Amino acid sequence: MKTERHAAILDIIQSKDIETQEDLAEELRNHNIAVTQATVSRDIKELRLIKVMGANKRYKYAANTRANAVQMERLVRLFKESTVSVDAASNLIVIKTLSGSANAAASVVDAMHITGIIGCIAGDDTILVILKEVSQVESALQQFKEMMK
Repeated sequence: MKTERHAAILDIIQSKDIETQEDLAEELRNHNIAVTQATVSRDIKELRLIKVMGANKRYKYAANTRANAVQMERLVRLFKESTVSVDAASNLIVIKTLSGSANAAASVVDAMHITGIIGCIAGDDTILVILKEVSQVESALQQFKEMMK
């Protein structure tokens, strides 16, 4: 639920000028996501949103790309340090990790937004990545292997 709400918030602030927490809460409700002002406030902190000057000379919420870049760098390092192997079969990729690391590594897979991935499932030490087309597997596989270097 929280992940979906965070994704919705990022989509909303990219497509609309959102000036206040109340505006953001209203937009989330318009997207059928029930929230309180306190929840929106926590989400803003967790997403590290900042206020920037909009074209209309009014401040609006925006994603802090520097914070996102630092966070992604940490996630990639975590993926590299915890991944043991990557292999493919048909339209599936199986990523083996150190015990207890699959969920964290799967969050990197999700954050990469690799073309063709329609979902991934993480266990304790294994991630199953499902791609829409077999033709997309090799490209995704190469991206994972590159991250392991």
